[in-house]
Amino acid sequence: MTREADHPADGGSLSAGRGYGATLSEPTEADIERARITDYARWLETHRGVAAGRGYAGLWQWSVTEPAAFWSSIWDYFGVLGNRGDGPVIAGGPMPAVTWFSGSSVNYARNALRAAGTDPDRTAVVYRSEAGHDGSLSYAELDQQVAVVRAALLALGVQRGDRVAAYLPNSPQALIGLLATASLGAIWTSCSPDFGSRAVVDRFAQVTPKVLIAVDGYAYGGKTFDRRQELAAITAALPGLRSVIMVDYIGTAATHPDLPVPTTAWAALADLAGPGVAARTEFDDVPFAHPLWVLYSSGTTGLPKPIVHGHGGIVLEHLKALCLHQDICPDDVFFWYTTTGWMMWNYLMGGLLAGATVVAYDGSAVHPGTGELWRLAADLGDRLPAPSRGLRLGLRGRRPRPGATASPMFLRARVVLGGDRYVYGICGALSASAGAERDHRGGMSGGQGRGVRRGGSAGGG
Repeated sequence: MTREADHPADGGSLSAGRGYGATLSEPTEADIERARITDYARWLETHRGVAAGRGYAGLWQWSVTEPAAFWSSIWDYFGVLGNRGDGPVIAGGPMPAVTWFSGSSVNYARNALRAAGTDPDRTAVVYRSEAGHDGSLSYAELDQQVAVVRAALLALGVQRGDRVAAYLPNSPQALIGLLATASLGAIWTSCSPDFGSRAVVDRFAQVTPKVLIAVDGYAYGGKTFDRRQELAAITAALPGLRSVIMVDYIGTAATHPDLPVPTTAWAALADLAGPGVAARTEFDDVPFAHPLWVLYSSGTTGLPKPIVHGHGGIVLEHLKALCLHQDICPDDVFFWYTTTGWMMWNYLMGGLLAGATVVAYDGSAVHPGTGELWRLAADLGDRLPAPSRGLRLGLRGRRPRPGATASPMFLRARVVLGGDRYVYGICGALSASAGAERDHRGGMSGGQGRGVRRGGSAGGG
């Protein structure tokens, strides 16, 4: 790798930092042998007669040359729960005028909660927040709570195709709400409560939600932020809104301003659902392309643009990306520092598709000190949190010391490459201190390489 960042096109001076381009770590032959993508390649040869050859490059070339065979194999390899149907994998074309998996049906939530039936005591989610919420839910407990919220949404009149919006932090209520909404074939959309009312209305008014799930406020950086007035402004501006579900997150929800629609407390949803709630979540299978959630563009050129993702596409894409590219396994703990206003929250919750434990953290990455996420990682006994752009910006100019705040022996390094050179300093410090417990996982910045390089791409072999 050349150090192109040291030689700007305009002739100016730009230093990429000491060690730029140096290899931080490489997977061992044992790492490659036990990787999920290696197992998938073996499965392809045994069950499909596909010998891609040339390692990752050969596998990638086959996948883009034979997309129908590739995506069909992803469905079968992971045993996606749903009705595959007898229609073609790809019909029509060229892109984007393509129909995928004609005649098939699936439900994202059914696949995300699969482990509730196969390993109910496994931890599904660990949550922690600056507001003082700290705990975990097993897959069985998560399934039971989703069943209650699903029944409550039905009682509020939510049906297939209706939109359920969330003004929520990265909390268990957000995950439960997503899965309950998806189980019905309704459509999820979310904004983080640090968004102002105008930013929220610019997004939600375009999708006209029937129900809004919201918090009274949130905590960040040692401060509490009351969002009740913002909530009042949001509800007043949303056409077609019928109900608000209120989460008492900072202890002030009981005294919220009058809202233009009926309000139900999150804690009262079991009463609203009634005594006949099923012990396990029920699922309505929907066509492959049925909308699962609505995300939004940044809004830098006018209103934010709604972006719709479907049940089937997300199930297959997240299984492929999480399990093959990032090697997530059922015994892993998966954490991304994110809010519900960023698509990485949706990706994080996709860890349930792999049967993993996901971590929902709500708060500042650098309060009360820069070692906060390292302490969280040590408490979890697993790998380094993925350094998102928000985390990189928060750490800029600071010097956390992972080994001083968390036991390196418990941290297996996940390196997600980005644009801030200090992230690589953090990752390098961790890699140097983690010893034999290191793990090599793929990055999300694109590209696949043999090793992990500063300023390059991450690969798992």
